[in-house]
Amino acid sequence: MRKYIPLFLLLFAIIASLMTSCVSQDKILYLQHEQMLNDSTGMSIVYQNERTFDYKVQPGDNLFIRVASVDENFAKLFTGTNQAMAATSSTQYSSGNPAIYLNAYTVSDDGNIEFPFAGKVFVKDLTVDEIQAKIQDIIGEYLKETTVYVKLGVFNLTVLGEVNRPGQYQVYQSDINIFQAIAMAGNATDYANKKNIKIIHQTPDGSQIERINLNDADVLSSPNYYLKPNDVIYVEPLKIKRYGFTSMPYSTLISATSLLLTCLTFIFVYVK
Repeated sequence: MRKYIPLFLLLFAIIASLMTSCVSQDKILYLQHEQMLNDSTGMSIVYQNERTFDYKVQPGDNLFIRVASVDENFAKLFTGTNQAMAATSSTQYSSGNPAIYLNAYTVSDDGNIEFPFAGKVFVKDLTVDEIQAKIQDIIGEYLKETTVYVKLGVFNLTVLGEVNRPGQYQVYQSDINIFQAIAMAGNATDYANKKNIKIIHQTPDGSQIERINLNDADVLSSPNYYLKPNDVIYVEPLKIKRYGFTSMPYSTLISATSLLLTCLTFIFVYVK
């Protein structure tokens, strides 16, 4: 019987390999280790996170600027010039919704926008609120009864790696968090390394990489929970992807075990 020991060892090794190749639950579940107020209420604590939008405008960004005035003819001067300028520059940024570019001021490489009457207005490294105040002061020199509205024309995000629909996405709202971004990309795959999500921020000096852990509920208090325009989110794969299973292949395991036992029984009976 000793001659069959190597076969049993082989069977054990196959089973152990299949079991250790599965992705464990602690690598799949979001928001683990949630902190509770107490066991009786079943309520979690409030995760503090200031929802502020302090993005500083950079070259290539598109600003939607609307001037409201009691003098309709005065307000139309800005709208007409804005659309004409955007039509000439929209070919540079053909991706996304064309209407954004046809109604937006594009920030030039030197950080300026061409604004009616004022000419070039420097807006680089200013927030939307700061730009709105600056434009309001300029318009106020020509007509007092005016109100200026400024918004980012489009919020670009790129999601790469272990998601079901990687690609570039346009967001038409003032802010978005990391879970919303991953949901837009079809959610993370079973092989996603949720403990080490990389976020690449564009800064005035270059690019900066931040890392967050989506498995831990403390991500809700992270300064990187809310994303910035032009962020790149990279969901890297687990190392187990090279040889593992996302779940235990029970049917395959049972079939292989049955086949091996049948062969061993046949050999044992035949030799005996």
